[in-house]
Amino acid sequence: MHGGKSPGAAKGNRNAFKHGRYTAKAVARRRQIAALIRTMRALAGSTDEAE
Repeated sequence: MHGGKSPGAAKGNRNAFKHGRYTAKAVARRRQIAALIRTMRALAGSTDEAE
C-alpha cells in the first residue's frame, strides 16, 4: 500500500462540516433575501397597475 494505513474518516462532528448551507445564519439570510424579493415584486407589480 502506498503511504501506509489510512486514518479513516474524520472523528467527531467534523464529519458534518461540508458547506454551511444549513447553518442557522445561512437559513436566516436566505429568508431575508426571499422576503426582500417578495417585497420588490409586490412594489413592481403595484407600479405596473397604476399606469
